Amino acid sequence: MRRLSYKDELVDYLKRNISKGYTLDSLKFALANQGYSKVSIDQAIDQMNKELAEQVPPIVKEKPKITYELYDDKNRKVRFNKSDFWDNVKSVFKKREY
Repeated sequence: MRRLSYKDELVDYLKRNISKGYTLDSLKFALANQGYSKVSIDQAIDQMNKELAEQVPPIVKEKPKITYELYDDKNRKVRFNKSDFWDNVKSVFKKREY
């Protein structure tokens, strides 16, 4: 079995402890107190974020269907005939006599 590299061990440590509920700041502080450099801690955090982001399923952008209903004062649904815009324009000119 292949031994994990220095950075991979840090990434694994961060993942395990984040899943336990520790904050990122407390983990940074603990690693710094153990003698790890700030640069290696930041690189491990970046790598952890990339790996966790790859595990998240993609968000499906689904548009909601909006429907409108009109009710009269007796709470009965009012129905309208769907007409085309140009049908409405034609009807305006048909009513006029020149």
